[in-house]
Parts: sequence; C-alpha cells; structure tokens
Amino acid sequence: MRHTTVADVMSTNVISANPQDSFAQLAMMLRNAAIRAVPVVDDDDRLCGVVSEADLMAAVAHAEGGDARRWWRPRHIRRRSPQAKAGATTAAELMTTDVETVSPATRLPAAARTMMDRQLSWVPVCDEAGRVVGVLGRRDVLTVFLRDDASIRTEIVDDILRYVLLADPSAVQVEVAGGVVTLTGELDTRLDTRVAVRLTERVEGVAAVVDQLRYRTDERVTGARAMPMY
Repeated sequence: MRHTTVADVMSTNVISANPQDSFAQLAMMLRNAAIRAVPVVDDDDRLCGVVSEADLMAAVAHAEGGDARRWWRPRHIRRRSPQAKAGATTAAELMTTDVETVSPATRLPAAARTMMDRQLSWVPVCDEAGRVVGVLGRRDVLTVFLRDDASIRTEIVDDILRYVLLADPSAVQVEVAGGVVTLTGELDTRLDTRVAVRLTERVEGVAAVVDQLRYRTDERVTGARAMPMY
C-alpha cells in the first residue's frame, strides 16, 4: 500500500531567521513573506526556536506596559511560553524554544494526527541532526486527498482484495467517487469484511467508506479460525 511521508509533501523553500536578526528585520520578513511565524536557525541550519507575530506583538505590549498574555498565541507551540522579556530586540530574545517538530520520514497520517491533537497549523521539519529541512502545513497534509478516484480504486482492488484478503476481486464491487468508497458484494467471513473496510479507510485519499458488504460465514458463531486484524 502507498505510504506518503512528510518528505513527499513538505515545503522545502523555507524562510528562516538568525538568532541575531533584529525586531525590525523579523517584522519585515513576516510581512514580506505573508507568513505568521518563522523558524530561527543557527549557522548550521539547526532549529533554535520560532518567532511569530504573537511574539513581536507581546514584546510591543510589554514595552508599553500592556498585558502580553492577551495576544493570540501561534499554533506551533506545545504550551504557552513565558512572556516576552522587556527590551527584547533580537530573534534569540524573542523566540519561543518549545516547538513541536516532525521528521521527513514520518508518515503523513502520523504527522497529521500530531498536528490535529496539538491544534497546530504548521510544524518545522527537522532531520536527525536537528537541521530545518522544510515546513509542513495543513495545506501540505491535504494534498493526499487530491489523489484521483481511479488510483484509489486500483490500490483497493490490487493491494487489499487480491494481496491481503486473497479474494476474487469480481466478488466485490469497488466504487470511488470524490474519495468516498462504496464496497458492495460478498466475502468469506465476517472478519474479512471488517478487514476490508478497515484497510480501505487507511488508503490515502479515502475520505469515507460506505460498507455494503455481506459474508458467508460468521466465525463468531462457527468458531472458524480468525485471521489477524490490521
């Protein structure tokens, strides 16, 4: 089965800042690139932290005696970081260091779960040495759903029905429309139908599965040998 990784879809044209960059340079960088946050890297491109609009705004509010905690926090941080230091003027002083990252080899569904569970809009992608090699955003994750229906159907028939279940593909009708898969037909056991649905749900590009499968034998009743779940 196809397994897309972060490396397959991440954006590699990364705009980054240096720890010595000034407040003005950071503000200009965010405005010109139309982005809300930028990774801060050292001379070897290793991730040091992230500076966001919120970090800049918090510093301004702090300097004016305002409550920096009221500003929107960027969605790339595990938890709320300390307030900006008074007089902070460089990326090193302004950046948030507690940043969630993923590796290029991470499978896309796992990265998507991390982003969803932690409510992240994007994450830096770092290699084993901690170097920033890309960024992964929600738009990048959604590219798997641009897959055409024909290729989705081919994977279900060839990889799931033929290879995993050793079933006659003609026994199951597989219809795919807009990423929604409808499975109709009959398999040997109730467990076969469950495996077929579970694996189909995991096929990249599948948005939903309509289960209309039947089975000839219910192994829960007959005591037939059950095959392992996937």
